[in-house]
Amino acid sequence: MRSLVLAVLGLASSALAQINVPGQVPINLVEPLQHRLAYAGTTGMTVSWNTYEQINKPTVYYGTNSWDLSSYATGTSVTYATSLTWSNHVKINGLMPNTQYYYIVSNTNCYNCSELTPYTFTTARSAGDYTPYTVAVAVDLGVMGSTGLSTTSKGKITANDSTTIQSLARYMDGFDFLWHPGDIGYADYWLKEQIQKYLTFVPIDKGYEVYNMLLNTFYDEMQPITAQKPYMVGPGNHEANCDNGGTTDPTTNISYTVNICMEGQRNFTGYRNHFRMPSNESGGLESFWYSFDHGMVHFIQIDTETDLGHGIVGPDEAYGSEGGFDTIGQDAGPFGTANEQINWLQQDLASVDRSKTPWIIVSGHRPFYGASHENGVCDECVTAFEPLFLKYNVDLVLAGHVHFYERNAPIRNGTADPNELNNPSAPWYIMNGAAGHYDGLDPIEGNPDYIRYVQNSTYGWSKLTFHNCTHLTHQFIVSGNGSVLDTATLYKNHTCSMSASNSSWTNSSSPVTDHNGSASLTASSALFVVVLATVLMVAM
Repeated sequence: MRSLVLAVLGLASSALAQINVPGQVPINLVEPLQHRLAYAGTTGMTVSWNTYEQINKPTVYYGTNSWDLSSYATGTSVTYATSLTWSNHVKINGLMPNTQYYYIVSNTNCYNCSELTPYTFTTARSAGDYTPYTVAVAVDLGVMGSTGLSTTSKGKITANDSTTIQSLARYMDGFDFLWHPGDIGYADYWLKEQIQKYLTFVPIDKGYEVYNMLLNTFYDEMQPITAQKPYMVGPGNHEANCDNGGTTDPTTNISYTVNICMEGQRNFTGYRNHFRMPSNESGGLESFWYSFDHGMVHFIQIDTETDLGHGIVGPDEAYGSEGGFDTIGQDAGPFGTANEQINWLQQDLASVDRSKTPWIIVSGHRPFYGASHENGVCDECVTAFEPLFLKYNVDLVLAGHVHFYERNAPIRNGTADPNELNNPSAPWYIMNGAAGHYDGLDPIEGNPDYIRYVQNSTYGWSKLTFHNCTHLTHQFIVSGNGSVLDTATLYKNHTCSMSASNSSWTNSSSPVTDHNGSASLTASSALFVVVLATVLMVAM
């Protein structure tokens, strides 16, 4: 059966035309690259990948057994001006929840197809399933290596340390999915890196080639994770355009603005083509705002860059706060009608069944509060979104944008909730923009009294563990060695009405070695004891 299925796929592709990509060996034009997954409701999964040529009918073959991939679904192949690749998107519907599937995409190349091992994905847990699980969150994550964060880049990484991408790959068996709320790859750093003589010079009109090189390098680096784990994303300012919000060459005193960006590298075009988030399933808009259920949690991704509603100009919109020295700014969006996102958010929050999904977790790229530099804190976002967060008792708000880690108290209108983490009535705010990119980490400016832990000395990612309907733990994982730099547990007096499934808990292989800076549990949350096991660190 399996050999028959593989033969039908037409996997042998030696006769296909070839293309040379700088820094890579020749590849087949339709050889699949940059596999990535996204939840499409509890019973669906979107499988996406890129090719250097359009595919007439992108196809995913799948099944619950690796030897029987006889089920299949088809999709579309899209591209845009100046892109070097085509994005192929296939949505698979009618799947079973919380079930592992094997899959392979059309035109997969192999030398010995009888030994080919398909990729796997696991569908979302049904709403109301109280089985504990873990989620990984990384924000502000860029290219690693010679074209991004390295031992010689502006921001440094220690030679023997793992990068955040390597760390996530090492521990991906310990989380259900990866959430990346903005600043994905930092391809718009091409000019800055060139001016600082980190990259080889190319003329401005050839900059799109370097932009695409950085973008494709990042997606290639993420492939080991995103081919196996859903990669849920949100928009950040570095997806808006090619100009990094404005760049000045100090040797010529020339300031470059969004006007240098060619067609296809403006207005979030690359982001909009590359990803397919579950907006259709949740009534959202493209990959800008959407929501999904996963077990005991309702997750919401908002767009802090555009479409804030209330007549507020979004930071990345024309004349928004991200403009820098260019008055027109990023000139991106809006993408919906007036108040569309804010109206959607209110309807989405109002529709949550807290008996099935007692936890509500929101993520947006920009932080609402913090000791940030320049225009890091999004005051516009506070005005637009905070009243709804308070009205509907949002539990946790995650952000990045500013490149350090900051764990705050629960906050209401700029004031720390007196209950702290012991059943607060306000959302808990955590900012972790320390995943790492070319520029490194930012300075800490200010010390608001609601900050409970802050650091800008090491790169890392966030690990969220949902223990049950009342206890949630956040940990900062040091990318370099897998240790836990900071941990805190939130207690909320949610009503628990459902039971756990028989599935295994994905927390079994998570990295835990120490707890410096950990927060003390309050009287109520101290009743819940989490036993954390030390994991043997294996060098990559």
